Amino acid sequence: MEDLGSVAWPPEPIRTERLVLREPETRDRAAFIDLLASPEVHTYLGGPRPRDELERETPEAPERWPGSFVVDLDGSMIGQILLRRATGHRCPAAAGKADLGYMFLPRAWGFGYAAEACAAALGWLADALPGEPVVLTTQTANVGSMRLAAKLGFTEVERFEAWGAEQWLGMRSPVTPSG
Repeated sequence: MEDLGSVAWPPEPIRTERLVLREPETRDRAAFIDLLASPEVHTYLGGPRPRDELERETPEAPERWPGSFVVDLDGSMIGQILLRRATGHRCPAAAGKADLGYMFLPRAWGFGYAAEACAAALGWLADALPGEPVVLTTQTANVGSMRLAAKLGFTEVERFEAWGAEQWLGMRSPVTPSG
């Protein structure tokens, strides 16, 4: 995966009705560790990383890179949105396109935060790179992620086997102005 190229980074924080999408800050370190060590979060992502390893390896100030947003609710990180360029993707249909990824702490599940944050990030991307199609890959077994993809306007391009499970590749066509 690569960054989004010509996009100016970092953008101003993106505000929604309940959330702020912003760059990572030092105060987010513990939440990043919780996110990466969570067995629930990583059920469909190859399993969690060991907490002691994360404590040793995670820098005091989490890394900042173009396309990485912290999802903040009332001043606390509840998740992460990633928008990167899909390079070297297993599916030729995805290669070179913007790729949406997301992870949320289990305590934030079920409240619509992922849909709200992803929609805001996709809106930002549509302004930053007009006409850019976006892809999303998830395991077909991840019912919640499949529902979110549909809600965000992704449609199935193909299914494939990877990492010992069936994967789903969806694409969201660029929004074009009407009239």
